[in-house]
This record gives sequence, C-alpha cells and structure tokens, in this order.
Amino acid sequence: MDLLQNYQNDGELDQNPNSSPDSSPPRLLPSKSAAPKVDDTMLALTVANQMLSKPIDPVQHVVAFNPTYDQMWAPVLGPAHPYAKDGIAQGMRNHKLGFVEDAAIDSFVFDEQYNTFHKYGYAADPSASAGNNYIGDLDVLEKNNGISVYNIPQHKQKKRKIEKKTEAVEDDDDGMDKEEVENPATDAWLMKNRKSPWAGKKEGLQTELTEEQKKYVEEHARKKEEKAGGEKGELVADKTAFHGKEERDYQGRSWIAPPKDAKASNDHCYIPKRLVHTWSGHTKGVSAIRFFPKYGHLILSAGMDTKVKIWDVFNSGKCMRTYMGHSKAVRDISFCNDGSKFLTAGYDKNIKYWDTETGQVISSFSTGKIPYVVKLNPDDDKQNILLAGMSDKKIVQWDMNTGQITQEYDQHLGAVNTITFVDNNRRFVTSSDDKSLRVWEFGIPVVIKYISEPHMHSMPSISLHPSMNWLAAQSLDNQILIYSTRERFQLNKKKRFAGHIVAGYACQVNFSPDGRFVMSGDGEGKCWFWDWKSCKVFRTLKCHEGVCIGTEWHPLEQSKVATCGWDGLIKYWQYALMCYGLVAFRSDLAHISVEQPTSYTLPERDYRYPAE
Repeated sequence: MDLLQNYQNDGELDQNPNSSPDSSPPRLLPSKSAAPKVDDTMLALTVANQMLSKPIDPVQHVVAFNPTYDQMWAPVLGPAHPYAKDGIAQGMRNHKLGFVEDAAIDSFVFDEQYNTFHKYGYAADPSASAGNNYIGDLDVLEKNNGISVYNIPQHKQKKRKIEKKTEAVEDDDDGMDKEEVENPATDAWLMKNRKSPWAGKKEGLQTELTEEQKKYVEEHARKKEEKAGGEKGELVADKTAFHGKEERDYQGRSWIAPPKDAKASNDHCYIPKRLVHTWSGHTKGVSAIRFFPKYGHLILSAGMDTKVKIWDVFNSGKCMRTYMGHSKAVRDISFCNDGSKFLTAGYDKNIKYWDTETGQVISSFSTGKIPYVVKLNPDDDKQNILLAGMSDKKIVQWDMNTGQITQEYDQHLGAVNTITFVDNNRRFVTSSDDKSLRVWEFGIPVVIKYISEPHMHSMPSISLHPSMNWLAAQSLDNQILIYSTRERFQLNKKKRFAGHIVAGYACQVNFSPDGRFVMSGDGEGKCWFWDWKSCKVFRTLKCHEGVCIGTEWHPLEQSKVATCGWDGLIKYWQYALMCYGLVAFRSDLAHISVEQPTSYTLPERDYRYPAE
C-alpha cells in the first residue's frame, strides 16, 4: 500500500503545472493493450483439473501440487522412463524383453502342446480357466479325437514307421530302372544300399598303395621309430662281471654281506691326514661314490666311462663287480636302505635299478630326458618309490612295482640338481639351475616353500646334517650355505663356509657322522674340512689331479674318508694315530724313558670274520 501511495503522489506532482521542467524526470506514457479482455476463470479451473488427472513424472523430484491417491499409485506410463526403453520400470523387468508372468504349466505339458500344434494344428488353450477349450483346427481335433503327439497308440506308431519307410523307398526308386536297382554292379544299387555318405562313390576307390606312397610310409615309420628311441633313451645290453674269488664263502654268505663285528669304535670323528689306499679301474673320471649303507664295507663308484664299479674296503681293496648298462657317462648313483639294490642315472637318458649281488637289472625307466639326480624314498615301507630330477625342469616320481609315473613336480624353471628328504621324509627339498630352492610335500606337486634371492647362485649339491636340523648347500659362488629344515627353511647367516674354489663344478658337500665337521672337494683337487661350530678351515688335503668332485665319510670308522676325482681315481684317507710307547724300564735308574712320538697305520685284517 505504501508503494501505491508513493506512486499516486508522483502522479500528482506530474500534473502540477507550476513544477520546473528542469527538476522533473522524463514523462513516460502508460502502455495499452489492443487485445480484448478475456475472463480466465474457466481456464484456471481447466488447468487445475488437468494437473489432478495427469500422472506423476517419476523423474520429477518436487511436486508443486497435492497429488491424489490414484495419481500416486498409477502405473508408470510413457516411453520417457529413464530405466527402460519400453517404459517398464527396472524393478518390474524379469526378461530382456520386458515383464513375463509366471504360468502354472509344466515344461512337459508345454512341449506336448507346442509339438501337437505344429504337427496337427491344434492345441489346448492356455488362457482357458476351465474345460477342454482348444485353439486351432477344430476339424482335425475331432478327427483325431484330441490326441497329442505323446499319446499316439502303438499300432498307429508302427503303421507310421512302415509308411515312412515305404515313402523313402518310393522316393529312391523314382527315376531309376528296376534292373539297375537290382544289379549290384550299378550305381543305382549302390545308392539304394549305401551305408555311409561315401558308400555310393564307386569311382576313385584305391585298394593298393603306389610305390611312391609305400616308400613314404616306410620312411615315416623309420623316422618315428628313431624319434621314439631317442626320446626313451638308448638301448644298451646289460652286462656284469664279477672279479672276486667266489660269490659265497664256505658258510654260504654272500659277498655283499656286512661283517658281523663291524661297529663304530667311538663317537668322536677325526680329520684324516694320510692316504692309505687308491682304487684305480675307471678309464675316465669318477662322478660319484657311495658307501654301503650303515656298514661301509663296500664302496660304489659311478664312472664317466659308462661303468659302475663296487670295491671292497675292509679286506682286499679290489674291485668286486662291474655293472655295464649305460651307453654314456653315469651321472648319479643311490643305494636302497639295505644296500641290496641301487639306482644309476646316465646321460643316455636311462635310469636303471640294479641288484647289487647278482648285477642284474631289475627295471629300467626313462622319460626321454637326462636324469641328473635319483633318489629312493628313505621310508622302509616306500622303497618302491623313485624320484628323479630331470633336465626338463621336472621331478618325476615312479612306482617301481608297476613301472608307472605316479606324480610329476614341475614348478622349477631349470634342470633339477638335487633331491633331499627332510622332516621325517614327509617333505623334500630340491635345487635347480634356476638358482632357487623349493620345498615340496611328498606326493603333492605344490611348492610349500620357495626360496629365491637376487644374490643366490645355483646349488648343485645339498647334504643333510646328522642332527636333521640343517641343510648344507654348495653354492657356485665358492661358499657353503646353511639352511634350517624347520617350517620356515631360513638361511643361517651366522654359518658360512668358504675358502674353496668350486665355481663351475658340482662338488659334493658332506658331514662327518658326528656332525662336527663339514667337508667338500673343490676344482683344484683339494678336499676341505671346516669346523661346524667356528666355521673355520680345519684342514685341506691335496687329493687329486684336477677336480675333486666327490667326498664321503665312512659311516663306522670315524677317521676315514673316501674321495673321487676326474682323474679316474678313488682315494681312501685316514687319521694317523699318534702312539707314545714305553721303550724300557730300568729299575736301577728309577725313571721311565719315552721315545719320540711316532705315527703308524693299524694292520689290515679280515673284519668279516672274528679274530682268532
């Protein structure tokens, strides 16, 4: 009202003629409309009615009027719905084409009516609430008495089959001469009696191969045999030769029988000093040696001259038997628990299981790849399980009773070099050229522990400490690393044995029976001994000309060690006993004279028989 009053006062001032033109604002003329006046009362009522009847837009967030109940519960209409092209809300869609209502009809009933409609032209009306209402050709329905495709009588089914067969024969006979159809030499007879899509093709049948085809088949067969032979390893006749006096003694005991009185003299091991015997019989280098289990009265050697020899240790020191069954160098050997049998692995891709006493090959295995290490399961009840580390990155497990491969462990990225059983033979550790260690559960081809560091080198030899708690791994960076055999298989950083040169050579590492010493060969022909506690070098022996590849501590005589090298020799070393002997006792001088200490070797005797 104040604004209207002000506007009225301004108008009165404009009408005053005495007002100055300089002080007054410019005079504006009021706007006028040429359109006639219209009563918009009915229009407003019409718009309000449209708003009340118009459905609510689901996109709209604000409603400017009070909608009715019918508007709020009206179905969503129109193609402008944001969630569906056909205007159906997303919550109502149960099919890619929209909303499909569930029908109370069995799938078998639906298939029956569907096939009946396509066959006879009528079917039951699914929309009928009750009664036998049908849709389609009602005349055919009355003629067939409303039968469906699934309830045709048996006699009609047989009749229909006969009719179909007759129709097929008539179709085949159309355009064919009866004489040709009955004549087996004609194409018409072949077409009528064909059994396959190719039976009617009379021309082009070839009964014999041409000379060129025969030549090709023979060549292909020959190449296939050569390839199969190369994959499975070279076949070599197995031979053996016994070099002893007799295979059984006067009591009927075998020559491999251990001496009855052989036992450990004491529990303390000593570092050997002097050479007591040399076995020479291999014409090339010796790659591995193994003492007879538990007793050590025999020693087995694998030579690069394709031969395996077993030597006497306690008595004559001669070669007792030679085993010849490989065509190339022998890589690894391994005794069974009682020593009556042993395994050999050669570069000819063959693994052979030998009888130690007779020299006969019990079984042979091959995968077509070079085996680098062979090992039997140490459990007495699993001596038929063979594990072999192959050049194709796999550890293959055989059951020697059946000759079948029972498992393959194939997680390594390089040739497998060692297999070592730990944790009561429930697990085993493998090393490879991929510079890693992997721990496996026996029988399960899944790695449970993977050890690989950037500073690690390949470890071609691993030995288990007598306490079963540590692993000594020969690393090719000229050191021996110690790993725990417990759950985490951690590296023991406090124990490291170095000083020898083994880079490029798979020199074997070993422990003394009491676990006090670690020993290893090296590339310069030396045998190194370290103290286990202090990790210091205890002694070195110059053993071979060239590489000293293998070292073995005698299982019973704690002061004796065997070494082998690429010079083809096997040497036996022992500790030189120091003896202070009483020379004379003179009663008149009342003192004892003692000679200077002298060293001597115990005389040899036959340990297989008790001393007289």
